[in-house]
Amino acid sequence: MPFGQTDALRYYQFDFFSNNVLNAVFTRHGGVSPEPWTSLNLSVSVGDDPARVAENRILAFNALGRNPASIHDAWLVHGTDVVHAEAPRSLDGPTQKADIIFTSNPRVSLFMRFADCVPLLFHDPKRHVIGIAHAGWMGTVRGVAEASIKAMQERYGSKPGDVVVGIGPSIGVDHYEVREEVAAQFRDRFGADSERILQTREGRIHLDLWTANALQLQKMGVEQIQISGLCTACHLEDWYSHRAENGKTGRFGALMALT
Repeated sequence: MPFGQTDALRYYQFDFFSNNVLNAVFTRHGGVSPEPWTSLNLSVSVGDDPARVAENRILAFNALGRNPASIHDAWLVHGTDVVHAEAPRSLDGPTQKADIIFTSNPRVSLFMRFADCVPLLFHDPKRHVIGIAHAGWMGTVRGVAEASIKAMQERYGSKPGDVVVGIGPSIGVDHYEVREEVAAQFRDRFGADSERILQTREGRIHLDLWTANALQLQKMGVEQIQISGLCTACHLEDWYSHRAENGKTGRFGALMALT
């Protein structure tokens, strides 16, 4: 598997982006946070000491040779709003609410946090644009993948056939049981394709977020998709999982930058 490591920090990297794209989805290893956030927790929203989170963030950026001040992140709200990051975000100012961030500026490092929801990493090598999106079940059924491609078309003139997308570590279908009311929303959204997304096992409904997002991307004309196939709930030694750890856990980070 395409894992990299710098000191104690271990991270997954997609291997099909262009050489001028830096990407990493950090595992939980190599940070300073104690239990239950052991150890590279990158979110202040889960009860960890903000000073430790800040130190973890610096460790993550330094591991990839990026200036921590180059960060541009967002306050995730399970929607489809887009931020176009033309410059790094001041950590002293307010954080925009959005689940999709794009940039064409090499001075910007896009950063987003996860613990079961799907990281979507985008690159258009023709227009020199990168992006990260956050696709939980709500974002997926609301069309976050579709909204991302539309934003690339409208803002940067991207052609879907040129866009490369990585679907990162997130909860797999085996561990993702959902209620009937959630399943009903996917049936409404995906129609006949919902049979590929929803699986019934021993009377319980399971949701395949990887397939759901891949289908959305394909319908938008994206042909180059790589799925990591790593389930966060299956591999707690590497990843945080909100569901498998009953909400008492941290958040891992995804970083993307043009070099």
